[in-house]
Amino acid sequence: MSNTRLHLNPGDPIGLLGPQDWMDAAETRAVLAALQADGAQVRFVGGCVRDALLKRPIKDIDIATPDPPERVLALLDDAGIHAIPTGIDHGTVTAVIGKAHYEITTLRVDVESFGRHARIQYTDDWRVDASRRDFTMNALSADPEGNVYDPFDGIADMAAGRVRFVGEPEKRIEEDALRLLRYFRFHAHYGRGTAMEARALHACRRMAGRLKNLSGERVAGELVRLLLADDPTPSLLVMHSRGILAHVLPEAKEFGRLRTLAWLERRGLARAEIRPDAMRRLAALIATDRNGAMALGERLKLSGVQAKRVAAMAAPRVTVDFTMDAQAARRALRKVGSDEFRDLTLVAWAGRRSLEARPDAAESERWIALLDAARDWVPVELPVKGRDLMERGVPHGPRIGGLLAALEDWWEERDYRPDRNQCLEKLKDFVNDGL
Repeated sequence: MSNTRLHLNPGDPIGLLGPQDWMDAAETRAVLAALQADGAQVRFVGGCVRDALLKRPIKDIDIATPDPPERVLALLDDAGIHAIPTGIDHGTVTAVIGKAHYEITTLRVDVESFGRHARIQYTDDWRVDASRRDFTMNALSADPEGNVYDPFDGIADMAAGRVRFVGEPEKRIEEDALRLLRYFRFHAHYGRGTAMEARALHACRRMAGRLKNLSGERVAGELVRLLLADDPTPSLLVMHSRGILAHVLPEAKEFGRLRTLAWLERRGLARAEIRPDAMRRLAALIATDRNGAMALGERLKLSGVQAKRVAAMAAPRVTVDFTMDAQAARRALRKVGSDEFRDLTLVAWAGRRSLEARPDAAESERWIALLDAARDWVPVELPVKGRDLMERGVPHGPRIGGLLAALEDWWEERDYRPDRNQCLEKLKDFVNDGL
């Protein structure tokens, strides 16, 4: 931000955003022109302003306007812009131009609150609307010229690495208990260390019981976002020490393993196939068996694929360890596949390394060799089937399984090199030997 001046009046801009590609995009300019066609003053609000100031990637572009949603729909229609009444009862319309989406919300004030739901009235008061936001850094706004408005000193909080509620923390959490989890998620992404505002922590601890009323999907959404922070561990440790985490994730016990895994994913390993992964991090954090992991997946409403993946890491079908030789690694890869083998390797490595005072370079090389094996693995299939045995006179029954298992062991010992004809010859030997 440039041209910053002393913030004397909360209604005055405090400075100017530098050039922003997303603000200057043709789609953005078209939406702004439509919304301002009758002279309304509109602003960008929330995360896009916050992240622009922090020079972070912009994910969503939200716009606020004093015009009611019915007028917004009409203005967009007049400009030939497709509009969707996504949350029109609460003043929200989505404008769509090509692949670009803009969420446009009318300035509001809560007349009466019913937890997550509230009875609202529209307003033209920007500060009143900003006072509904959860955190000071999310109460920021900027007009189309880039003038930044900061009614609750959110910029100072961002500079200090401090997540601060707008107004009283308990009131914000009463409005929506999910804000309790959002507080720790935002601290993981925007805060520093474990230093948090005392009154916010007090409110979170006092109101943690309300988390049980949240749907599994909403809880999972916040946990996933928290887990994808560069290092989610400090926030999770504070939640754990205050008895908050137990309300949503009582299985969380392996904080050291999670921290090491996050470091490996982000900084320790420069590998294209390894990226921060929420399900892998969740599996590294918890201590439970397969049934417990599946129950966790049900509670958090994870997809079937996600739940099975977490369970596969929590209760591995194969044991992956740096002492494995190449043949053992290949056997494991054939059984679970490269993706699961990679997950198991990273979680096992993180668990071992989190207990080591000083990492061993030679051991690290062996872990890396396992990751190389997963990266380079090409699935192979035994070139002989049960029908081949039956065609050669072996009756259908358990003997076929025993012969195939023996043949597969022989084939694996030779690094999968024997072709179909060689396997059939060996199979003949097994049959003749009475196996």
